Amino acid sequence: MKPYHKALALGLFMGLMGLLPSCGVSNPVSKGQAYAELYSQKPLSILVMPPINKTNKVEAKEAVYASLYHPLVEKGYYVFSPILSQELLQSESADDAEVFIDGSLKPFNQVYTADAALFTIIKKWRKIDLLAQIEVEIEYILKSTKDNKVLFQRSADVTVDCSAKVKTNIALLDLVVSAVSTALSDNVIGARRANMFILSDLPDGKYAPNFEKDKELIAGPKDVKGVVKK
Repeated sequence: MKPYHKALALGLFMGLMGLLPSCGVSNPVSKGQAYAELYSQKPLSILVMPPINKTNKVEAKEAVYASLYHPLVEKGYYVFSPILSQELLQSESADDAEVFIDGSLKPFNQVYTADAALFTIIKKWRKIDLLAQIEVEIEYILKSTKDNKVLFQRSADVTVDCSAKVKTNIALLDLVVSAVSTALSDNVIGARRANMFILSDLPDGKYAPNFEKDKELIAGPKDVKGVVKK
């Protein structure tokens, strides 16, 4: 190949490489980089706030709220019982999470001694009975109750397959089902799978085996789309 042909080919290659970022290609980052503030603060306990429901599906809020406990506990965090927390929040007229998501969370640290508060915003909830599927869009925001810094933030726009009901701990299932009516069982299954899927990227807490050992693992995308089967 002649010199000027080589130069032309190299120039075209470099030009194409320069276009890659604009085509949606991004460099992966570690969990340590993506969730640096969480690793720095090392929260031990989480208060689950009642979901902020932007849809007209009342059952969505109950299903999501009742099924957040399990994935957080599995990740190694102490989680205040959502049912008991809701009762206390209601008694203090503090069960409207939308009021607190942008406000000071220090009262929750002082009253509950919670290190962090988890907010969820339900933006879409569409149940397709014939296909045993639920289309959901939820944003998850974990904030420090000490300084309001965001420790973890991720959103999911997914289709959840509810056809095959997975086995789970009987005591936990009883706890979840007791929070909603039997008629909402598919909603509970859909919410549980969506919650477990999106929170799987949350770094392990103190009570999990990979606590502070998962920093080098590649973090998942901040915005997730796809199909959730389990």
